[in-house]
Amino acid sequence: MLALTAGTVAVGGLTVTNAVKVFIPVLFEKEVFKNFKNFGNAVLRGIVAVAVFAVLFMYRLNFDYMKFLSKTGEQYEKFSKPKVTPLWDMMASWFLGGNVLFSNFITRDYHNRKGFEYKALFMDVYSSWIPYIFIAVLLALVIWAYIKNFKNKLVQILMISFAVDIIIHCILKFGLHTSYIYGGHFVFVYPLLLGWLCYSYRNSPKKFSAILILVITMTVYLGINNFIRLEEFFSFLDAFYQK
Repeated sequence: MLALTAGTVAVGGLTVTNAVKVFIPVLFEKEVFKNFKNFGNAVLRGIVAVAVFAVLFMYRLNFDYMKFLSKTGEQYEKFSKPKVTPLWDMMASWFLGGNVLFSNFITRDYHNRKGFEYKALFMDVYSSWIPYIFIAVLLALVIWAYIKNFKNKLVQILMISFAVDIIIHCILKFGLHTSYIYGGHFVFVYPLLLGWLCYSYRNSPKKFSAILILVITMTVYLGINNFIRLEEFFSFLDAFYQK
């Protein structure tokens, strides 16, 4: 109970929506759905964890629940405004790929509420078909790893956690166009599942070698692409923010 409560407070305190991920491992506890006592214990721990987190969260807001509702609405409006970009392209270029394979940058003129004008850099969607192929292959490998290791509880936890982010960002569209802010919540799933995929074929040298060669090729392309994008970023700094 203490571990679950501490985990909920620690993880949810940074990002509220991530608190739900703390409860995913509970679903895979031994006989949690077969034994009424175990199930009741899991529910009780969950209720206590949520209650403690809710009290601490509302304490920060002086128990003003209306402030919480209005702030939530403001945040949703701020980070989920409809974009001209098609939904599939936002998911491919920003959610699935933006935190792995950097897309193009675009420069825009901005100003704050006090009228201060400045140059801002934003990530655009991919401008070539190659990055889309890269992301499609990466996603295929992730799905392959999940299917191959379906009975592995750790893999299930990773995929359910990833599914939570898909629901939040792709279905509810919260922060879909600013996924680089939240990328750390889910991007770690890629290398871990690729590792499980390679591990599952450790006794099949040909398949293991083929997967490894594909991953190495993708890594080389990723490195070259991201290096070029970083150069563009530093060029932007030199052009507009050099002292």
